[in-house]
Amino acid sequence: MKLIISGPPGSGKGTRAKLISKKLEIPHISTGDLFRKEISEGTELGRTAKQLMDKGQLVPDEITINMLKNRLLQEDCKKGFILDGVPRTIKQAEMLKDVTDVDMFLNLIVRDHILVERMTTRRTCKSCGAIFNVKNSPPKIEGKCDHCSSELIQRDDEKPAVIQDRLKVYETNTKPLINFYKELELLEELDAEADAYDQKIQKEMFRILGVED
Repeated sequence: MKLIISGPPGSGKGTRAKLISKKLEIPHISTGDLFRKEISEGTELGRTAKQLMDKGQLVPDEITINMLKNRLLQEDCKKGFILDGVPRTIKQAEMLKDVTDVDMFLNLIVRDHILVERMTTRRTCKSCGAIFNVKNSPPKIEGKCDHCSSELIQRDDEKPAVIQDRLKVYETNTKPLINFYKELELLEELDAEADAYDQKIQKEMFRILGVED
């Protein structure tokens, strides 16, 4: 299956993509993770991406799609893949059509006030990238990762002022993709306000994907 999982910031795309990846044994490709790798390595692309991501803005389409194209050429993508974080604009979606076909665009639906609460209470491990929520899934030791004991931080793009900017960018640039893929008859939608590990929600998600839970 070649799947795009989409939704506003904080809708749980990454968590759900990982669940699908494990179930279908296809790679979860997050452009956010790819950009963060470039940032950690201090490349020119990484420095440019960090400046934009910290402000809740988008990395230029050409850079994003070319980076993705190289990733899709790797051996593990032959059986399919899950795209998380791309396309983010109609232009990217048009460019993606020249790179690969897709089987489904799965849109996650979550109300804004829930998104804001999720992101402002989220903490990320500086070392391994594990994610915790100080309200719903706190670490065993405050401020420390359960997996590697490294420091947990609040990412710059998860602070209140930046979150509002990210939601505005989503509304303007990414939300129009819903109609784009609806016209291509590839759109499916999932109510994603419940926890991603909720068995009822997982069952509904896999039903939409045509896979037995």
